[in-house]
Amino acid sequence: MTWLALRSLRRRAGAFTASLAAMALGSAIIMAFASMLDTARAGGATGQARSTLVTMASVVGGWGLLLVAFAVTSTLTLAIEQRAAETALLKSAGATPGQLTRMIVGEACGLAAAGTALGVLPGALAGRGLLGLLHGTHQVPADVGYAFGAAALSIGAGVTFASAFLAALVAARRAGRTGAAASLAAASAGTARLSRKRLVLAALFLLGAVDEAVVTVTVMDGKGSDAMATSGQADILAAIGLALLSPVLVRWAAALLDRPFRAFGAAGDLAITTMRRRAPSVASAVTPVVLFTGTAVGTLFLQATENAATAAAGLAKTADQKAIETLNLTVIGMVVLFTAIMLVNTLVAATAHRRREFAQARLAGAVPGQVLGAVALESAAVILIGVACGTVAAVFTVVPFGLARKGSAAPDGSVWTYLAVVGLAVALTGITALGAARRTVRTPAIEAVTA
Repeated sequence: MTWLALRSLRRRAGAFTASLAAMALGSAIIMAFASMLDTARAGGATGQARSTLVTMASVVGGWGLLLVAFAVTSTLTLAIEQRAAETALLKSAGATPGQLTRMIVGEACGLAAAGTALGVLPGALAGRGLLGLLHGTHQVPADVGYAFGAAALSIGAGVTFASAFLAALVAARRAGRTGAAASLAAASAGTARLSRKRLVLAALFLLGAVDEAVVTVTVMDGKGSDAMATSGQADILAAIGLALLSPVLVRWAAALLDRPFRAFGAAGDLAITTMRRRAPSVASAVTPVVLFTGTAVGTLFLQATENAATAAAGLAKTADQKAIETLNLTVIGMVVLFTAIMLVNTLVAATAHRRREFAQARLAGAVPGQVLGAVALESAAVILIGVACGTVAAVFTVVPFGLARKGSAAPDGSVWTYLAVVGLAVALTGITALGAARRTVRTPAIEAVTA
């Protein structure tokens, strides 16, 4: 089955592009921050400089690790689910659950190896740039040299392989427990119920966000900028928890948007049908929008509130406060880059997989404009769900920190900051989805159906 797994990767490279990109970029981000541990140990850093490097690696790197692990799991699960029909045919031909598991896990490990290798060079360059940022803000002396070694490589490779292995193992076992006939039916319908494990995991992440918010308001009340340590990660936990619930949210949105969308005629009918029958596929695009909006809005308004509180007290920023601001801005940059690429890759992969579906709709009488209109409406729904959930996730950070820092739940910061984040999410989602769909419908319908 190892030979089959490698052959499958070669023949289905396009289907695994999103997963490979997530692994490569994810491993690069993790290696960049983990290299601060190598730098702290081998670069000659001492005292406050060493503490800053370790903080950068553990705090920001820890947030990044959580985002990367979730993104890798999400994109790889999507790629495996898109092959439900192929898996069902293999089971019909006599493949055992154990053989399927070895094939799927082998594919995932092959992707993890390639993704890790691709992430080494950009990870090292990004780590060097990160140290340069710390040099430029005088948080680390200029004579502290950059080191990229065992910590960066082991942590980057370990997280990438662990995420890929666990995601593949769960997906493979789920596929192995389903009969061949049921697998074919599920592949045709494109539906999947929200598993109990997923619900439990979502609840745990949301409870974790609530816990961080409560600790911020109670234990960290009056502790100044130290409250950022607990409130800063609440939005990430909440965003992941809500993203795990996205298939259910898509179905709810389909019910609420049924009448407005059907006013657009055939395009609206196609969009609503897709949202109901293929909720997991649509939800895969919702996930990066939730992560992007929640983390970006939460972190930006968190920093704006801290800046306003410091200014109101008439105090100059201390070295620690400057370090924290650098951390927050670095988080924003990391999240924007990673989730933007994740969003683009996920939308391209999900849309390309629908080539046959689009062709069947055209053979049934739909014109290309109606297909593109349906994709536009689906994208609008993805944006509405993602931005709404991301905004809710940001509240877990912004409101508790405002209460702890200045006794007010009202955040500081401009509404234009929020609109800029939303505008970027709209642009990325709309342009990518419509661009991928436009390329897909250029293929003649008969050719796409028989391919």
